[in-house]
Amino acid sequence: MLQFRTEKLTDRVTRIYGFCGELMYLVEGSRKAALLDTGTGIKSLKACVEKLTDKPVMVLLTHGHVDHAVGAPEFTEVYMNHKDDSIYNDHCSLEFRKEGLAGTPLEWEVEPDDFIPEAPCGDFRDLSDGDVFDLGDTTIEVYDCPGHTLGSVVMLIPQERSVLLGDACNYFTFLFDYYSTTITEYEESLKKLSRKLEGKFDTVYLSHGDGNGHKEILEDVIAVCEDIKAGNTDDVPFSFMGKRGLIARAVTPQMGRKDGGRGNIVYNRERI
Repeated sequence: MLQFRTEKLTDRVTRIYGFCGELMYLVEGSRKAALLDTGTGIKSLKACVEKLTDKPVMVLLTHGHVDHAVGAPEFTEVYMNHKDDSIYNDHCSLEFRKEGLAGTPLEWEVEPDDFIPEAPCGDFRDLSDGDVFDLGDTTIEVYDCPGHTLGSVVMLIPQERSVLLGDACNYFTFLFDYYSTTITEYEESLKKLSRKLEGKFDTVYLSHGDGNGHKEILEDVIAVCEDIKAGNTDDVPFSFMGKRGLIARAVTPQMGRKDGGRGNIVYNRERI
């Protein structure tokens, strides 16, 4: 039987492990709680969250992809950057979610009743750069970072000196879909974000892998952007759900960089 696994990271922050490798974060203040991302809409995340806190819960979505946003319809107060509305509305369909499980062990483990019913994002509230959410003794600050999607945001918890990057910047950033920005535009997003966050965080939370990033990840991915622009890349072919791109730096079977560097980008050579 599928059950969410949770891990208490600090007094305020709990990591929730989804079933497709996605990670969500529950942040608790003295008055309210915020759930950062909601996963793939498999099993009731709301039921899991209600076991973790008795405070009112709002949902803040880093972007509109299936593995981050599709569990949101269980909740009444949901925020997402509306630039990602079309992505969410495509990804929330039951057909799309089942297609993503095809060929994986979960294809046979997930029962029809395990899927959260699909719902469009018409009731979602907009999430924008500069938004601040006060949970009581704890705040969450929102920063735009278009690249992975146009509506991608990152979230800073100042009292924790921690930042959730979602998929806006990670060790294997997807930047090869039709709705992603160019490499040049993405690099500028990262530089702006780095300037805004300078001196404000020590801990980096990610949405995949073990969830732990390093403090210099923004600078390391900016360097990969520079390598791509200079043509100094390994360009390993990559495909995912029918889409093709190039991995900038060659990887090991565990998807770490062969050269020992940190940060990587899957990109489209025609969109530099």
